[in-house]
Formats: sequence, C-alpha cells, structure tokens
Amino acid sequence: MGDEQMRMMELSLKGYGCSQILVLLALEAWGKENPDLVRAISGLHGGLGYSGRLCGALAGGCCVLALHSGKGTAGEAEDVRQNPMIGTLVDWFEEQYRPQYGGIDCANIVGDDARNQRSRCPSIVFSVFEKVREILAAHGYDLAKDPHAST
Repeated sequence: MGDEQMRMMELSLKGYGCSQILVLLALEAWGKENPDLVRAISGLHGGLGYSGRLCGALAGGCCVLALHSGKGTAGEAEDVRQNPMIGTLVDWFEEQYRPQYGGIDCANIVGDDARNQRSRCPSIVFSVFEKVREILAAHGYDLAKDPHAST
C-alpha cells in the first residue's frame, strides 16, 4: 500500500468522508489547510448528507478539479476547460462503476450493506484520486501546485 493510500486510510479513520479525503489530499499537496472548505465539503458525505445520492468520491473529485481550475475571486476567471475536465471524470466514473454496481450513487455502490462502504469505497476514492491527477496533468495542471498561488 502506497503513502497516499495509507494517508487516505488514516483520514478515513479520523472520520472524514470520501469527498473530504480527496479535498484534504489536494490541500496537503499544496501545503495548505482550509478547515472551512473541508467543513463545507462534508455536506457531500454519504451521497449528499447521507441521502445515498451522488457518490462522495465522484463529487469530491469534481471539487478537486474545480479547486485547480475554478473561479475563486472576482479577479479570477474560470478555466474554460473546467467543465470538460469534470465531464471526463464523470464519464470515466460511470464507465468504471455503473456496470459493477448498477449506478453511480452512494446507495448503488454501498447497497443495503453498510459494510460495503469499508470494502468498496477506499479503492474507489483512490481510483478517483489517480484519475483526477491524470486529468489535471493532461490539461497542464500539477496536483501538487496551487495554480492560484502568487509566485
């Protein structure tokens, strides 16, 4: 098991959800902390507030892409590639997980057995993390570099 997977497991044991783990890893790669952002992302846990809808790993991955490419201040512009990058992630996620689980919502992936969260979600979170890194790199972003930081 690699360092990133170990870190993901550590964060999970500390009670962070899938989407929070992905955002925390992105922030850590930048050497930053942002408890307000991590707190806000917790609303995605369990498929949007434990509703079982939308997978938190997918939502968190989209948030990490937007963290790199999105508009955060009035003086910034959203990268026009943001929505295509997110679309790439969503399409990939559907291809990977819809056939296996019958859908891409948290409820589909976890099913009626909460133990599935422990057995299925860690590998999904790691795969999303790797795919996000790949998508960012394909568009000239480095997961470890904050494109909005002053140089």
